[in-house]
Amino acid sequence: MTLDFKTVGRSIGDTLKYLAEAAACFANAEGGKIIVGVRDAVAGAEAFVGSRLDPVATVGRIYELTEPGLIVIVNTEFYHGVELSVITVPRSPDIHQVGGRATERVGSSCRPMSAARIATVLADRRGDDWSSKDSGLTLEAVSPIAEAVVRELLAQAPDQERNAWGRLPWPDVCRRLGVATDGRFTNAGALLFTDTGRIHAQYVRRAANSGLLSANDDIKGPGVNAIRRVLELIEGRIERTAILTPGGQQLLIGDLPDTAVREAVVNAFMHRDYRTPEVIRLEHDASRLRVTSPGGFVPGVTVDNVLTVSSRSRNLSLAQAIRALGLAESAGVGVDRMYASMTAVGHQPPRFTTDGFTVEALLVGGPPNEPLARFVADLPEDRRGDPDTLLVLLYLLDHRTTTASRMAKLVQKSEAEVEAKLMELSAPGVALIERTADTAHSSRGEYRLVGEAIRALGVAVSYRARSGDDTDQKIVTVVREIGSITGRVVQTMFDVQPATASRILSDLVDRGVLVKTSKATRGPAVTYGPGPKFPSTRRSRPQAPDGPAQSTLTLEETPIND
Repeated sequence: MTLDFKTVGRSIGDTLKYLAEAAACFANAEGGKIIVGVRDAVAGAEAFVGSRLDPVATVGRIYELTEPGLIVIVNTEFYHGVELSVITVPRSPDIHQVGGRATERVGSSCRPMSAARIATVLADRRGDDWSSKDSGLTLEAVSPIAEAVVRELLAQAPDQERNAWGRLPWPDVCRRLGVATDGRFTNAGALLFTDTGRIHAQYVRRAANSGLLSANDDIKGPGVNAIRRVLELIEGRIERTAILTPGGQQLLIGDLPDTAVREAVVNAFMHRDYRTPEVIRLEHDASRLRVTSPGGFVPGVTVDNVLTVSSRSRNLSLAQAIRALGLAESAGVGVDRMYASMTAVGHQPPRFTTDGFTVEALLVGGPPNEPLARFVADLPEDRRGDPDTLLVLLYLLDHRTTTASRMAKLVQKSEAEVEAKLMELSAPGVALIERTADTAHSSRGEYRLVGEAIRALGVAVSYRARSGDDTDQKIVTVVREIGSITGRVVQTMFDVQPATASRILSDLVDRGVLVKTSKATRGPAVTYGPGPKFPSTRRSRPQAPDGPAQSTLTLEETPIND
């Protein structure tokens, strides 16, 4: 996307022309580097053939051949025994043409840009807000259904000011929402509140078993109704799991978390490019949702910084109206909430991809990780909604330790920022993680879950998983040695919570391996001894020729691999 290899041809003039075309292609996209003197399809030392270009002349000729003139930087570097020309091309606020033709870098190739595409790119780079323009439609063109939905949404607003907007005359409601200008709707207002027959989105649902289409709906009508309709279609087809939190609260968690679905759908409506006739496409397949919206990311946003970049909107007026109606979170936290809601129940975070013309958000869900969901629900509010905390926690379910360098790409922050977060999560009194002993005094630490967190997470921690046979073997050995066992001893042996220890012992009682041997019937002090099916011992070694008999106690069970 940002790198190309070129060689010098027989003619310097022809070489500089195609270098100008390549430079303009990069400048019209995200910028990049052109390395001259490297053969593109040859491996090893033979690829380095060198460049005889003059840096000053190259800069001047690229400027002359591009319209408007493009300024690049050309440096000479020596590598593998040859001289290479490195052309650095900045991302430009303009669209540059060579010979009347404009191209842009898409993937690893250059594609022609149509007049409409040029206009769209220029508008985005200059911050031109299509949604704030006058639509030409009067406020009386509002759909009665859309007006009713708007007033209902405002009546549900948590703050008194927005709550009061819903009781104002319609023109005043539109002014408060910022979608009216001189008695007419802006493009944002016309899109949200009038019915022009436009298809906003296409919703496709596939059956879980056969993969055949079970729904294929074109979503029309006022935009505010369309958003609601899409959310209803998805919500009606989501399976839910009931989970009881440590505090006694029951949660119904969908295979796709409601918050992640809402933010993915609403973001597509807010940030898509409305200057193209393409529609939003939603593919819902069992516990997977793919949302593809027309238009690439706005300038400055990439798949590598979508979680942390400051809020930017292609349609600022539209986004402000949607947020004022309570359909979306405040600016800058929508993607955060998508990440947090997915990781809080054990799913991987949303995946974003773009080809420059569309943006795709993919949510992959499924049944929740119940121990993790219960654990997160019991965390303080600032932690259970923090994507950085939850990404660290999710990573440590499958990895014994982590570091700032390992987490930096996942949380899309610098290593220094991540180290600060890890130190915060290991602070005394509120620690979720701790430094390993050998990095306790290092400037950069290696971190692991604290013992209390591991016990609370239980089987969610993959490397702490223990087979039932292994557990049985250890408990039988202790009972054989000392005659009895208690729940408190099991907690200590396996580093588990009291409820888990109780379940382990109850299972052994149900199978007749153990019986209760104390008067107490509940609590960690209840003692358990050998039951009717407690494994017996047998003599496994014959008497030695010149000594007393030797015996070994073994379990008459299938051998255990520990």
